[in-house]
Amino acid sequence: MNAFQVCLWVFGAVCAGCWLLSVLTREYSWVDRIWSLVPVAYAGIFAGHAGFADPRLNVLFVLVALWGARLTFNFGRKGGYARGGEDYRWAILRGRMAPWWFQVFNLFFITLFQNGILLLIAVPAWTALEHRTPFGVADVLLALAFLACLAGETVADQQQWDFHRWKAAEQAAGRVPDPRFRQTGLFRFSRHPNFFFEQAQWWLVAGFGVAAAGALTWTVAGALLLTALFVGSTIFTESITRGRYPEYARYQRRTSPVVPWFPRRVPSTVD
Repeated sequence: MNAFQVCLWVFGAVCAGCWLLSVLTREYSWVDRIWSLVPVAYAGIFAGHAGFADPRLNVLFVLVALWGARLTFNFGRKGGYARGGEDYRWAILRGRMAPWWFQVFNLFFITLFQNGILLLIAVPAWTALEHRTPFGVADVLLALAFLACLAGETVADQQQWDFHRWKAAEQAAGRVPDPRFRQTGLFRFSRHPNFFFEQAQWWLVAGFGVAAAGALTWTVAGALLLTALFVGSTIFTESITRGRYPEYARYQRRTSPVVPWFPRRVPSTVD
């Protein structure tokens, strides 16, 4: 059995487990809970099939493991692994969909599609396994860029974490937080800097596959689908945020959606 076939078996088992747990518990964040773990396993499978003797695959495995460790920590401290730690957006969607239709959505989108993305973002390592070319300058640059993006996402998540702790403290003291959402730090230049760095890391992983093959391959599909997922998720999330905080509309006009950029001037008379 080759490495990709092993990954397919893991994919099938994870899909079955996530779907079954969602049906039994009526919580639909099981894919979220394994999001930071499964790509690490896939990367390890590909590196392991090379006997952990290929520099490019080993670097990929270490980078993905660092990504997974950071994301697991951040997800855990927000209560994502606790009972009732379901993503609030699933509850909103359930309220907008017929029960039977949400179960179809749960099977095909939440379980199969999202797990498919988790497999596909890791398959550039399969390209690297199939094309055991020398580790070169391009690989070094990709690794350094990945680490820079990992650091950027860490900073963005920490800034968001600090803000929400401050916000909770203000509310506990009976005060109305002002502002009601983060607008400083990296969030001055992007409404979702963590989304930017997250996607960038997986495009860089795809770059390792391109570096190995010496050409663009189909294994960039994972990064492409991940970006499409983030586009839809960002639009949906911002529609919720704008409904909660009318002042968010002004922030939207002033600040780049995802890619960090200098804020735009917005006249104070504009609502």
